[in-house]
Amino acid sequence: METLQEPVIKIEDVSFRYEKNNVLERVNLIVNEGDFLAIVGPNGSGKSTLLKLILNLLKLQNGKITLFGEEMNQFKDRQKIGFVSQKANSFNTGFPATVFEVVASGLTKKLGLFKWMKKEDRRLVIDAIDSVGLREYEMSNVGELSGGQQQRVFIARALVSEPKLLILDEPTVGVDAQHVQSFYHMLEDLNKNRGITLLLVTHDIGTVSERVSHVACMNKTLHFHGKTEEFERLDKAEMSTFYGHDVHILSHDHPHHHEGVR
Repeated sequence: METLQEPVIKIEDVSFRYEKNNVLERVNLIVNEGDFLAIVGPNGSGKSTLLKLILNLLKLQNGKITLFGEEMNQFKDRQKIGFVSQKANSFNTGFPATVFEVVASGLTKKLGLFKWMKKEDRRLVIDAIDSVGLREYEMSNVGELSGGQQQRVFIARALVSEPKLLILDEPTVGVDAQHVQSFYHMLEDLNKNRGITLLLVTHDIGTVSERVSHVACMNKTLHFHGKTEEFERLDKAEMSTFYGHDVHILSHDHPHHHEGVR
């Protein structure tokens, strides 16, 4: 018999507004351990605001967020959560740091600034670099890497503190189209083989749908949350209702895949 575990994230009746603009309305969402959840929705639908609330970058106005069984204001173990933003597009290519140094900077919270790294800390850095497939670039300057490789470096930086939950906001912005599939394959590997719970905001649902376990559709409120196969059974009319306008759905190699929902 399975033991019931606390959800990694539990969002209850969360609403949020910027001045007079309602961005989120009574959102309820549960993310369980081992889930790989993609959150999709049109621009301005509140996806990034929801991430900022989970990360405690915005102050909760209404409702309740529980992380690993603890209420947001009681939750102190922030090392359990890794975050990767849309950094590849804005990274200063002249920044003089190696892949190893950037990834090692993810240990600052744990070690403190300017502390010497122990052997086990160096091992954590190398393992994180290895897990994103960049071992051969360990001593390369980050500015010389492609957008996709830089984004992998930032994921390794988030992984070095051994988080249980990894949150990614549009991680393939700036990644070449031909490398997007291998990028998502890497995320799938982190989820399935390393047991990391993943929460991903993306427009790229056609490409990622065969990798994720669950999909949530947001447009201010949560219109759909379920397993990927349930999402793939939605018809065009239902999708258009969620998005508030006609949705152009391109067929992928697989029937029912929603390619590049905008």
